[in-house]
Amino acid sequence: MTAILGISAFYHDSAAALVVDGEIVAAAQEERFTRKKHDEGFPQHAVDYCLSEAGLTPAQLDFVGFYDKPLRKFERLLETYLSYAPAGYRSFRKAMPLWLNQKLYMPRELRRGLRNEYTGRFVFTEHHESHAASAFFPSPFEEAAILTLDGVGEWSTSTMGTGRGNRIELTHEIRFPHSLGLLYSAFTYYTGFKVNSGEYKLMGLAPYGEPTYHDLILKHLLALKDDGSFRMDMSYFNYCQGLTMTSDKLHRLFGGPPRKPESEVTQREMDIAASIQSVTEVVMLKMAAHAYQTTRLSNLVLAGGVALNCVGNGKILRDGPFDNVWIQPASGDAGGALGTALFIWHQLLEKPRTPQKPDAQRGSLLGPSFDDANVSNFLQSVGAVFEVSPSDDDLCEQVANLIAGENVVGWFQGRMEFGPRALGARSILGDARSEKMQTVMNRKIKFRESFRPFAPIVLKEYVHEFFQMAADTDSPYMLLVADVQDTIRESEPTETARGFDKLRQRRSQIPAVTHVDYSARVQTVDTERNPLLHRLLTTFHTHTGCPVMINTSFNVRSEPIVCTPEDAYRCFMTTDMDVLVLGRHVLKKQEQPNQMSEADRQNHLDQFELD
Repeated sequence: MTAILGISAFYHDSAAALVVDGEIVAAAQEERFTRKKHDEGFPQHAVDYCLSEAGLTPAQLDFVGFYDKPLRKFERLLETYLSYAPAGYRSFRKAMPLWLNQKLYMPRELRRGLRNEYTGRFVFTEHHESHAASAFFPSPFEEAAILTLDGVGEWSTSTMGTGRGNRIELTHEIRFPHSLGLLYSAFTYYTGFKVNSGEYKLMGLAPYGEPTYHDLILKHLLALKDDGSFRMDMSYFNYCQGLTMTSDKLHRLFGGPPRKPESEVTQREMDIAASIQSVTEVVMLKMAAHAYQTTRLSNLVLAGGVALNCVGNGKILRDGPFDNVWIQPASGDAGGALGTALFIWHQLLEKPRTPQKPDAQRGSLLGPSFDDANVSNFLQSVGAVFEVSPSDDDLCEQVANLIAGENVVGWFQGRMEFGPRALGARSILGDARSEKMQTVMNRKIKFRESFRPFAPIVLKEYVHEFFQMAADTDSPYMLLVADVQDTIRESEPTETARGFDKLRQRRSQIPAVTHVDYSARVQTVDTERNPLLHRLLTTFHTHTGCPVMINTSFNVRSEPIVCTPEDAYRCFMTTDMDVLVLGRHVLKKQEQPNQMSEADRQNHLDQFELD
């Protein structure tokens, strides 16, 4: 037996992943355990979980891998600061203590995190090698073109290459400071959202605007070539030398300073969001076309933070040259932990690889689970009122009827998801046919901006009937956007409707998951990856004639997705969620004796004040 632990840490979204004899056994992000969103510390809890899942101790590990090369990253930081000196002194002074006290001594930090029990070697893969390995090795393809797109690793910001059998090879790169991920993050910052977490908001905001600044961006900020490579005019940006993303020169070009966080979102921010999203899609399509022209392979795999831009992914699948596209569900830095473990197994140890169908990611349900006894003991300890369904069939009948009655249901089942999306294990479910559900769930459950769209889950066998996707399209990880079918649309765009006024228009038979541009971020559900969710959705379809539900992550704004029954119960009791389902345990809000007072509820809501 060969056990390999992969770790990502000390930058953004720390995680651990365990591979045993080439099989993915466990993977989890540290934030889920510490409840600190995007926790960047050493992933102690995630490491401990992965080892316990396999029944191993640190001493029994054969290899430990880290997802990038810290010394090369430090070299890039020093060269960048020297290039901009003395302008970058404040940023330099802020960064250096962490590097000099911790990041330059990574073996020491890793051994400490493994309780000094691990005595083997550490393997440091390059950042984009980790992304590429996470994209190709779990994919269902024998060979594929590879694209990795993110902010920055050591020096690379985007890479292209191939995967064949048990090997990957990266042949092309774009280097720092020219970065599609940092370009998108700069506009995330400029529109008043938080870098490294608000990019989803920028993508969701884009359909409310018009890409009026598209040409301006390409004329002044970005020199884009036909192969998708580009150079940025760095005089418009400040991330190399300062503590902000954009410079005064960019602010003048776009007519004003960055939007203040939590202030009103105006049509200007909507148009800027639409413009940078449009430019990003153009770049992604050009890169994909060049990858195809270079490799002549029919399959493409994607990873890196930009690969979470599901609108761009959908454009590549629909308009690009590839027959098949597979995207790593944990495409950000967390997925690097998995990538480095798989890289060690296949590439360094030269172990053979047999592609698995539908993939080797196991539905990305790689986190901890909690049995019925654990759930019952907890619920009894807090005095919760609950009933237990005698079977999965009875449970699905009850929950399907509750959702059809416009109840919002917290759904907590089996192993937790690895990656940023809830995929039906730690989810909040609702009726996609309800006109009020988007606003209710955003404001009263998620405590977030009302413009944020919700994603649909759909039985895979019906995906082509509701969305403009080919029959049996596989989109299990909620990473592809497609338009709803013309046959279920109920209105055409109103020319006079602008901005958030677009929200008032009913657009389809599933209005709660149809965005204002008639698009949806689609998750297909099949029996192999998530049989219980498939059974619930099938039951709902039988009762309502609709094989589509809302699926959003089980959390509130600024908090990570829930991990434990305790997390789920606390979220349930402090929101206006109607029902909580923990395994076969069903709790109804109106039956609970420990409900919050209105004063306590308001105090809690004040923590999540919206824009």
